[in-house]
Amino acid sequence: MLLLKLFLSFLQIGAFSFGGGYASLPLIQHQVIDINNWISATEFADLVTISQMTPGPVAINAATFIGLRVGGILGAVMATLGCVLPSCIIVSIISYIYVKYRQMELLKGILSALRPAVIALIAYAGLTLLLPALWDSGLKIDMVVIFVVCVILLRKFRLNPVIVMLGAGVLKVIYGLIFT
Repeated sequence: MLLLKLFLSFLQIGAFSFGGGYASLPLIQHQVIDINNWISATEFADLVTISQMTPGPVAINAATFIGLRVGGILGAVMATLGCVLPSCIIVSIISYIYVKYRQMELLKGILSALRPAVIALIAYAGLTLLLPALWDSGLKIDMVVIFVVCVILLRKFRLNPVIVMLGAGVLKVIYGLIFT
């Protein structure tokens, strides 16, 4: 029963998360925290961090991690399959339609109308992750400083995001060793 629930939960996520991994984060959060209570909000923030650092799409990494945690290896397979299956079917259908009707104005209008919704989902996902990281029963000054430094390094100096993530991890470890 749990394996079916994992599959169906991630099937819904895969079917309705337009815009990529970050846009799917609110849907994943709703399914795994609010509906099924498989992980906590703090664990979800950690999950997103790990999913971003590991190779592959965020949603698939999250599905695999949660499936493994909740249902073992078979749970990971079912959650990942549920997450991927709708995309495979939808992309196959859309690519056929797009190739056949790509010059149609209605199709161009539909695709452009989806953009604002995707942006809103990504912004919501960002705020959902940012607020608990910076504020958990009080402002976390260390996390605010690391966040600001990372934003400056990414925007002003255009450093590689992988280097910035590694640097942020090192800063947090050093801070923890000094002040704990």
